[in-house]
Amino acid sequence: MALQLWETLKEAIQAYTGLSPSTFFTLLALGLAVYYVVSGLFGSSDDHRVRAREFPQEKVDPLPPPVQLGEVTEEELSQYDGKDPEKPVLMAIKGQIYDVSQSRMFYGPGGPYALFAGKDASRALAKMSFEEKDLTGDISGLGPFELDALQDWEYKFMSKYVKVGTIKKLIPVTESSSSSSEVVETTERDVQVPAENGPTSEIPDLKTEETPSATKSEE
Repeated sequence: MALQLWETLKEAIQAYTGLSPSTFFTLLALGLAVYYVVSGLFGSSDDHRVRAREFPQEKVDPLPPPVQLGEVTEEELSQYDGKDPEKPVLMAIKGQIYDVSQSRMFYGPGGPYALFAGKDASRALAKMSFEEKDLTGDISGLGPFELDALQDWEYKFMSKYVKVGTIKKLIPVTESSSSSSEVVETTERDVQVPAENGPTSEIPDLKTEETPSATKSEE
């Protein structure tokens, strides 16, 4: 009985597929193997729900809205380098301060650009330098290509991050300015201007030369 069924099955396979029984079953086995591999990689929606319940995703607190600082010094800006988790991560380009907290993985501690946080890194960005001497806002002496690179960085920050303040520029008092003020004060103190209605004895006599016309009239 079983032999008759097998013979009937072989005839049906050859009639409907045109393949030999061995080829047909080989292809069928390969198809089943591929199906199980693909289903194992992607899984069903039910499997995803079960895995989501088993491994709940960690909740990430939303970032607080950027706080406008106004005008601050470079020393005050250095306090926002990301080391304090309670403070935002700030960075400046060309004196303009931006809140880069949403990219803390890049600018925060351990990030590839962490040394730029809390500083005006204009020169370093223009030169693509990670040296300590270039972590400054001084862009004097840069070439045209470096200035173009810095401009691209500025456009990127303007489009992606919120500007929260500017760096206060401190103007140092030079010795020349102080000496000139001393000279002005000394000059104003030493010069004595006679009073309008003061005694005439303190006003020196002004001698005028006699003109030839005045001499002839006296003769």
